[in-house]
Amino acid sequence: MPIAGKPLLEIWLDILDSLKIKKILVNLHYKPELVLEFLKRPKFKDRIETVFENKLLGTAGTLRENYSYFKGRRTLLIHGDNLCICKFANFIDYHFRFRAKQTLITMMTFRTSAPQTCGIVELDSAGIVQKFHEKVKNPPGNLANAAIYLLEPEVLEWINDRSDVSDFSTQLLPFFLGKIATWNNSEIMRDIGSPESLRLAQKDVTFQAEEPLDDWQINYKKHPIHNLIFSKV
Repeated sequence: MPIAGKPLLEIWLDILDSLKIKKILVNLHYKPELVLEFLKRPKFKDRIETVFENKLLGTAGTLRENYSYFKGRRTLLIHGDNLCICKFANFIDYHFRFRAKQTLITMMTFRTSAPQTCGIVELDSAGIVQKFHEKVKNPPGNLANAAIYLLEPEVLEWINDRSDVSDFSTQLLPFFLGKIATWNNSEIMRDIGSPESLRLAQKDVTFQAEEPLDDWQINYKKHPIHNLIFSKV
């Protein structure tokens, strides 16, 4: 999906590249052949690994299914249907250097104008999650979970030991209350899962034109989705 002409997945992969993250696993389900074609581009060659889920396992279920890939590592978990612009290196640095010692997860947060559509968190004075309200009608506030996390290896061990846990928000996060640090993104955080938010995202960012274009980009620029989006902006 293009954001200001650039595929959202490419925006994320460029962020990970800027952070010097070398091991990246992309989870495939819907139209996997299109994602695989995209990842064959020269700039991604041999850098990205993929897994395919015929039936979605849930976020925690995916981590358990790929436990051997993540075992013993600190893991950056990203939900790729969000446009996120922030000082990402500061988020990483906060987890490693500044989060409270008892915490095992750092959750990115943001202020939302539609709290009923998000997971809303309540924090203590140290910024540690004490309560979590997942998409309720009248949540107490607008500080939302951005669905971007840094996980200590103990979290992966916990998931791997529980075959019944599949959903991250409703099963895992409640268990770790009091052990979830937060880092607030005060810049751009937008879920592009509706036509309206997708249109708004086009105004959030601009990208420098790339030259020369590879074959995939040339075909991508011809896709009618670009005209459809920008005709609505």
